[in-house]
Amino acid sequence: MDSFGGGLGAHGEVCGAMIGGLAVIGLKFGRPQPAGKRSDMKMWKYSSIFIRRFKEEATDGKTLCRNIAGVDWRNQDQVRKFHEGEKFRSCQTLTGKAARIIGELLEQSLVE
Repeated sequence: MDSFGGGLGAHGEVCGAMIGGLAVIGLKFGRPQPAGKRSDMKMWKYSSIFIRRFKEEATDGKTLCRNIAGVDWRNQDQVRKFHEGEKFRSCQTLTGKAARIIGELLEQSLVE
């Protein structure tokens, strides 16, 4: 999933941590499920909750990497500075927040 970084292959698009979270939800609740069990409604429910919480708790409403990180991923000087500075650590924190939200949602799904 490393290619999610930098906003999907360093294109500055949707945040890779957000896409990774949605991938986890899709793997857990997406189709197909064993024995004909349908959980796609849970997939949409938890996807919606995750996106809302991610925007509220991790990114001040932003979803595009270029806006969150403030990096033009085509500019090698900006990319180098990103990896050497606070922006990289902020991205790690944001990824941790996404993981925490996903963990909480998976726990919530066990009791529903």
